[in-house]
Amino acid sequence: MSEESSQPQHLAFQWSAMTHIGRFRKNNEDAFIIVACDAQQVKYLGKQGEANFDNGDVIFAVSDGMGGANAGEFASRIVVQKIAELMPKGFRLGVEGFQRGGIDFLEELFQRIHKDMVYNGQHYEECRGMGATLTLCWLTPDRAYFGHIGDSRLYYIPAGGEIRQVSQDHTHVGWLRREGKLSELQARMHPAKNQLQKSLGGRSRSAEPQVGTLKLEPGDCLMLCTDGVSDEFSERVMDSIIRTPGPRLKDLPPAERLIKEALDGTGRDNLTAMVIEFKTHCDEPQMT
Repeated sequence: MSEESSQPQHLAFQWSAMTHIGRFRKNNEDAFIIVACDAQQVKYLGKQGEANFDNGDVIFAVSDGMGGANAGEFASRIVVQKIAELMPKGFRLGVEGFQRGGIDFLEELFQRIHKDMVYNGQHYEECRGMGATLTLCWLTPDRAYFGHIGDSRLYYIPAGGEIRQVSQDHTHVGWLRREGKLSELQARMHPAKNQLQKSLGGRSRSAEPQVGTLKLEPGDCLMLCTDGVSDEFSERVMDSIIRTPGPRLKDLPPAERLIKEALDGTGRDNLTAMVIEFKTHCDEPQMT
């Protein structure tokens, strides 16, 4: 999926992110990362903040690990650490080892992380059998790139339209949904919905991510989440929680609203959500 277009130069954004172990799990196998990159450095950002593009690009990513013992917890943390490590200084212009261009960069990034995951799984007992999903959004002044593998999700919520899932679930159930053979509700309730056909590491021989670009305007939102969140809600309910929350939720950041509502539901899985809200340029961006 690709929607080639330039971002308006006055675009700014704010975000919120949250992860939670859930009500029944012993470990949190989810992880997320938010980093700002420019020609000099990679800077870790906090779970809430706002920015424009005067200080470089910003990358948002969520990962859901899998594997025996603690391997799932290791897996998601390795993925987000590798994202920060592999962000080359001055990457807009490309560096040795990375092909030029955002799409090429993301494809190679996924391949490198996959190779590291496979190596660790083969050589370290505590990492045996580990794998992970990865859903990533890279915001630049010119466009927003995304890369995805697994069943974590990226949603686009346009200012004047309905929420839609941008990422494709790399499962047989996801394929059935895209082919129109299952409804949204049937897919959410299907017993095989979390059986992955693609991941980083695990049993996948190679990483072939879904990549593309998005056009964003003031008033739009992006939401990244792991399957613990998307399994809890219909798309309509997620849209409502983010854009038109009731009195009980309206004073909370959007990501926290989603996690709170999921915990008030079944909360049976780990939960991670990020919401990025786009607006006109802010004069004094704050990154916390």
